[in-house]
Amino acid sequence: MRLLLTPILLVSAAAFAADAPKLPAIPAQPIAKKGEILFSDDFKGGEHDKRWHRVVDTFAFEGGALKGTQTRDKDVPAANGKPEVKAHAAVYGLELPTKDSVVEVKIKFDGCTMMDVEFDDRKFLGSHYGHLCRAQVRLDKVTIMDEREGSQNEELKKLMQDPATKAEAQKKMAAHAATFPVKLEQGKTYTFTVETVGDEMRASIDGKAVAFLKSPGIGHVTKSKIELGVAGKSGIFEEIKVWNAEPAKR
Repeated sequence: MRLLLTPILLVSAAAFAADAPKLPAIPAQPIAKKGEILFSDDFKGGEHDKRWHRVVDTFAFEGGALKGTQTRDKDVPAANGKPEVKAHAAVYGLELPTKDSVVEVKIKFDGCTMMDVEFDDRKFLGSHYGHLCRAQVRLDKVTIMDEREGSQNEELKKLMQDPATKAEAQKKMAAHAATFPVKLEQGKTYTFTVETVGDEMRASIDGKAVAFLKSPGIGHVTKSKIELGVAGKSGIFEEIKVWNAEPAKR
């Protein structure tokens, strides 16, 4: 049961700012060479691939697109024997095993503050909910996170609970994320591309490279699923394509 977007994840940008390492150089050329296309969906029509599934409300197929709206936007205290439920971004899952891949998705901010592409391995117990890595887009920045070794790492989360080790944990988490500035607009459609090869991830918007990170968790061999996320009102995904990939010559 996916009950919370932990404070650990929300810590990533602001709390890490002081300890954030120097940003890596972004490769000008693609790091991945597309191979076989593994999945494609333009979200049109009434029938949709059975591999799509609900993770966190609310997503809907409408108007030839996949629309996500964060409806779990407030913490709900424990009551009547039910546990506390934390606010959480809307998440939609796609059961599609990958290792190295290129994900290309058309995104449009429709009032939301964040949209992302995430890779998970539910059988991996070393991070919360099997979170591995993600590329997260906001109107003013793009963040790539190695969650397996960083913000969702179970050992680091334990350290975060102890004031004596919290600063150490924050520093380690910061070493596995990188945030780069961008300038995007509400209501405009962008092509967001996420390349994952080995332990490297590179993100592009409309063909321009905007973010890069090299970190061990990105190289997790079994990425069992891809998830799309939206936080703060609504965001629209207009099309998605996923290719198998191999390292590009560099």
